[in-house]
Formats: sequence, C-alpha cells, structure tokens
Amino acid sequence: MNKFYTFIILFLLAIHLPAQAIYKTIDSYKLDGERELKIQLPRNYDPETKRSYPLVIVLDGDYLFEPVAGNIDYQAYWEDIPDCIVVGIKQDKTREEDFYYDDETYFPSNGGANFYEFLSAELLPFIEDSYKVSNFRVIIGHDLSANFINYYLFKDVPLFRAYVSLSPDLAPEMINRLHERLPTVAKETFYYMATADADVRALRTDILECDAKLKTIENPKFSYKFDDFEDANHYSFVGRGIPKALNEIFTIYKPISGKEYKEKILTYDGSPYDYLIKKYENIEYFYGFEKKLIENDIRAIATACNKRDDLESLEKLAKLIKKEFPKSMLSAYYMGMFHEKEGNLRKALLRYKGGLLMEPSQYIDKEIMLEKMYEVQDAMDN
Repeated sequence: MNKFYTFIILFLLAIHLPAQAIYKTIDSYKLDGERELKIQLPRNYDPETKRSYPLVIVLDGDYLFEPVAGNIDYQAYWEDIPDCIVVGIKQDKTREEDFYYDDETYFPSNGGANFYEFLSAELLPFIEDSYKVSNFRVIIGHDLSANFINYYLFKDVPLFRAYVSLSPDLAPEMINRLHERLPTVAKETFYYMATADADVRALRTDILECDAKLKTIENPKFSYKFDDFEDANHYSFVGRGIPKALNEIFTIYKPISGKEYKEKILTYDGSPYDYLIKKYENIEYFYGFEKKLIENDIRAIATACNKRDDLESLEKLAKLIKKEFPKSMLSAYYMGMFHEKEGNLRKALLRYKGGLLMEPSQYIDKEIMLEKMYEVQDAMDN
C-alpha cells in the first residue's frame, strides 16, 4: 500500500514538473564538426497537434540558455507569453571564432562567416524539421553574441522578427549601419537593447550612442525598447533584462489587463466583442499562430458588454464561448448571463442548471452556478 501511495505522489509531482532541457548534437558541414544544443520544449508539447510555437534561439547557450528558458517557462505558465521552443547553442570553446568579423569590412569572416551560415542554413532547417515551430523567431545574445545577432538584420529578408541585444560589444560602423537599415525593414520587427550603470565602460559608451540613434528611427514596422538598469553590472543586469525583453516582445499576446480594459476596451469605437476578435487576429498575424481564447479575456469582454449595455456583443461572446468550450461550464454560464440580461429568466435558469453537469473552469464551478440559479429563481418568484 505504501508503494502505491508513493507511486501516486511521484506521478502527481511528475506532471507538474517544469519543462526539462533536451541535449542534442547537430552535424555541421559549415563548421566542419558537431555542435551541442540545449532545447526546451513547452510543458505540454504534442508533436501530433496542429499548434506551432515561437522559436527562441539563444547564443552563448552554455550560460544564457537557463535564464532565458526559465523565464519563458515561468511566464508561459501564467499565460503572460506564449509557450515557446527554446534552443541554446553551446559556444564556450568556440566563442571568439564564432563571432569573428573582418578588421576592414566589420562583417563576419572566417569562423564568423561559417557560424553565420551554420545558423541560417543548417540549424534553423534542423529545428523546423524536428519540431513544430512558427515563423515568429527571436534571437538573444550577450556582448559579442549581442553584436553578432545584428548581422541577420542585413539579409534582404531578416531571419528573425525579434532581437534581444544585452550589452552588445558593437563592431565598428554597426551603429551607423543599424541606423541606415532599420528604417527600411518591411515586416514588423522588434528590437530590445539594454545596458547597466556599472556595465563595461567602453561598451556602455557605444550602447548609449546607439540608443540615441535608434530612438530617432521612424518606421511603423520597427518597435524599439531600451533599458538602462541601475545598481547592476555587465553580468547581473542580464537576469533583469531577459524578462523585460520577453514582456515587450509579447505585449500584444498578453491577457487583457485592467489598464487595457479602461483605456482601450471601454473607449473602443466598435463593440467589446469586435475588440476581442481584432486582438486575437492581431496575435495570429504578428506571431504566426492562433491563440486559444482564455478565460481572463472572456471575463473582461463580458464585463465591458454589461457596462455598455451591449446585448448584441454579449450574445456573440456567449456563442463564441459555446463553440470554443462546448463541454465547459463557461458556455452555460455566459449563455445564461445573456438570457438573464435580455430578460428571459426561464432560459437563463435552464442554462445555469445545465451547467451543473459540465466541466468547471478556472473561475466557474458548481458553487457559482448554484448561486446564479438561486438568484434567477428568486427573481422569477418575486
């Protein structure tokens, strides 16, 4: 019996374990050898589903992979950002060679040119063939690797949609080249750069100059965010910069906040339902995958419908919930709310009663359904 209970406990713990890293090697013709990778898949990753995930490439993966993967796993758990596939490239023994650039052109050459081609021509196809990744790609680097990620912006069609540059050790002419290139990007591109007050002095001077120039860029397709952290050095600020960058990159994806509700939904020219549909369409357009409707957003839109006495929007929302969550109490609860709002208490009561046999959601359970039943019944009796 004790063995049985031990098994149950271990099983329950296992299903709540965070995502674990997978270690793989890739044979590279470009690098004339193997390269070690660390890969983190989402907790509930299922290769059989149609769902795809943003891809996050982490350079300097021997030390930068864990803080990036940990932040993504944590924020995705709370639905603040989407689940992502994270790939770190181990470079502790090849770092100088991988990020080498020519002393005259300041573009990758020798080992740097080989690594540049390895990432675009070998690593990305390998990951795309092995896992269900979307076309929304993020690349992250620190000092030398933070400079290197910029070279992918100079392709006719940049490989990545988001760039996280943590205290870049900028090559000569890089500031001017970025200032010339970024106004011309034709697809939505996000760029995050950060430094700290105790950063390496020479790096910090160039970074602040670069920031001043990037802030002058006027391109609706280019989004830029800069942080200058206090009480931090070249290494310690990285732990603060990574979550800030992820928050900025996935701003559109985030659940509806109190601020968004007050400043955008309640003042929106269209209906609250139209706002919801547009928000989710923008997420799919920008990130390349469809976001599943979440309960937080349902509650916000339903509240806005009630506040604006928008019965038509509330009905559309209830029908959408029924379509997306046919077995959940959510569908019964919000359809009951609609009938109650339109004054059809008999139908509302039937919806609430029917919901008792359905699956509870994050916020809606049998106790809440019973409370609604009693409220409606009292209203019908009086």
